Amino acid sequence: TRSTGEIYTALRPSLALVEADGNGGTAVAMTADGYFITNAHTVSGAESITVQLSDGTEYEAALSGMDESSDLAVLKIEPETALQPADFGDSDGIAAGDTVYMFSHPFGAAFANATMTGGSIAAVQEGVRIGTETLSVFQTDAAPESDCSGGPLVNEAGQVIGICIDHVGTFVSYQTVPEIGFAIPISEAKDILDDLIADGYVSGRVSLGLTVSEIPETYRRFWGLPSGVVIESVTPGSSAYYAGLRAGDVICQLGDEAVTDLNSYRSILNSCSVGDELRLYIYRDGRQYYTDITLTGKGESQTETAAVQTQDEME
Repeated sequence: TRSTGEIYTALRPSLALVEADGNGGTAVAMTADGYFITNAHTVSGAESITVQLSDGTEYEAALSGMDESSDLAVLKIEPETALQPADFGDSDGIAAGDTVYMFSHPFGAAFANATMTGGSIAAVQEGVRIGTETLSVFQTDAAPESDCSGGPLVNEAGQVIGICIDHVGTFVSYQTVPEIGFAIPISEAKDILDDLIADGYVSGRVSLGLTVSEIPETYRRFWGLPSGVVIESVTPGSSAYYAGLRAGDVICQLGDEAVTDLNSYRSILNSCSVGDELRLYIYRDGRQYYTDITLTGKGESQTETAAVQTQDEME
């Protein structure tokens, strides 16, 4: 067991402030050669990602991979000298009542030093469905402020036992119970992080082969668009590509469920499995269309002969 001061001193060189197109968050060094763990929602869709180390040095970071279901992402920088990776511990024996500390950057670049918040494990939720996997999740009252998660959750020995996230499925800690935060135990996160480093995606995750974003309410009303998410890009060779989907299409419904926002889109998709056939409804140029798509895993290519079964007026 270390004192709080000793824990802060030990962790500080391993922490970094992340800036991604105006979004801020915290990252923790995973390896000496420049791999950092952070949140997927912080860096998703960002054109530029910067990592500022605790000594003030800034680096442009590349996105090694991210998994939106677990809200985990891995960044890679090319440091001039070896980094000090955090000490990662065993999260399997953690129980409610255990003392923990959380690190974040609630004030962004204005106060570059990380803030340490003490608290305890409020509950260990086992068997939580996140995407296509079932994981354990820590609830803790050492909760980060909104938009500053991604930092490590550490034990009394100063070892990282979890990575803080801001939501589990549709449960958002800041909006539902502000005093409670979430963290994925490091033992549960390890396989995800290893996949993100090796392949850039998590094997077994369902993918349509496209990226989407929410439609601002003012923009939706001005243009008379339906509720849903708008397609930003389509990956060549993917299911969406062969279905004729394209940037600018609004996805209104997946299967029997309406898509109202990004969370509902992810939730519906995450309830599906690789190989499932899904009817997808879109809005394009004032007209409604639908098509059937066979879901693939991320990183898998779709063949044209195994693509769409039914199309209705799709171009």
